[in-house]
Amino acid sequence: MADKVVFADRMLSLGLARVSEAAATASADLVGRGDEKAADQAAVNAMRDQLNLLDIQGTVVIGEGERDEAPMLYIGEEVGTGDGPAVDIALDPLEGTTLTAKDMPNALTVIAMAPRGTLLHAPDVYMEKLAIGPGYPKDVVSLEMSPKERVEALAKAKGCDTKDITVCVLERPRHEEMIEGIRSTGAAIRLITDGDVAGVIHCAEAEITGIDMYMGRGGAPEGVLAASALKCMGGQMWGQLTFRNDDERGRAAKAGITDLDRIYSRDEMVTADVIFAATGVTDGSIVSGIKREPGWLTTETLLMRSKTGSVRRMIYRNPVSAD
Repeated sequence: MADKVVFADRMLSLGLARVSEAAATASADLVGRGDEKAADQAAVNAMRDQLNLLDIQGTVVIGEGERDEAPMLYIGEEVGTGDGPAVDIALDPLEGTTLTAKDMPNALTVIAMAPRGTLLHAPDVYMEKLAIGPGYPKDVVSLEMSPKERVEALAKAKGCDTKDITVCVLERPRHEEMIEGIRSTGAAIRLITDGDVAGVIHCAEAEITGIDMYMGRGGAPEGVLAASALKCMGGQMWGQLTFRNDDERGRAAKAGITDLDRIYSRDEMVTADVIFAATGVTDGSIVSGIKREPGWLTTETLLMRSKTGSVRRMIYRNPVSAD
C-alpha cells in the first residue's frame, strides 16, 4: 500500500481555481440563452475534464446526483489522475442554472476540496440553514430560535436596533411564515430567486454586501458548499436535514446518516481544512460575471483556504478562438 499523501492545500488551490474557471468559461456562450440544461451540461463537462488533470485521488461526495441520475460528476465518482492525496470533492458546476439562462445576478461555478472523509455526505434533500458572519460570540443564534428571536439576538450582539439587520432569504412560498416573523422585528429582507450558496457567503462580507444573516430551507448539498466557504472566510452556520417522505429518508440512510434530527454546525459539516473556489458566471455581489471582448473571455474567481484564512480574488483573461 502506498504511503498516505498529505493534503497539500496550498499547491492544490490554484488547480481548483482552474477547475472553477473552466466550468464558468464553458457556460459563457449560454448566458441569457434560456437553456438551463445546456448551460449546466457545458459546465459539468468542463469541470470534469479539468478535475481529471489534477494529481488527486478524488471522490465526488456532493455532485450532480446519484449514479443512476447523473452521467458525470455523480456522487461516488472518482476523479483525478489517481496520484496524490485522497480527497473529498463537493461541487456545483453551475450554481444558478436559471440565473444563467435568464442572465440574472449571482450565477457561480462552485467547488470545494478537503481530505478524504471530512465533508458531510449530504443527501439530495432539503436542509434548514442559518448563517451569520464572523465576529460574533459562539452560538449567538440557533436553529431552535424563532426567526424573530434570531434577529433580536443578532441585533443585541451587534449592538444595533433590529431595523438595522438585513436577512437574506430564498424567495419561496415555504418561507412566507418565516418572512413574516423577520419583518415583525423591522428587519430588512433581501430576497433572492436562486443561488443560496452565494446567499450564505454574503454574510461573511456584511460590510460589502449589507447582509447580516441568512436563513431558510434549501438544498442540503449546497449547504455543505456554503459551510466550506464560511470555514475559509469566518462565520457561523448550522444546518438540519428535512425530509418530505420515506424516499428522502432512504437517501439519508444511503449516505450513512442515522440521526435524522441532528443539527450540524459548520465544523461538523466540514471537519478539516478545506479549499474553496467560486467563479462568476453572471455579475453578482461576490464576484463579477464573465466579460466578453473580441478574442477574449475574462473571469473573476474567489479562491480561499481555511488553513490560512486567505481570500484571493483572481482575474483570468483567457484568449478564445474566433470560431
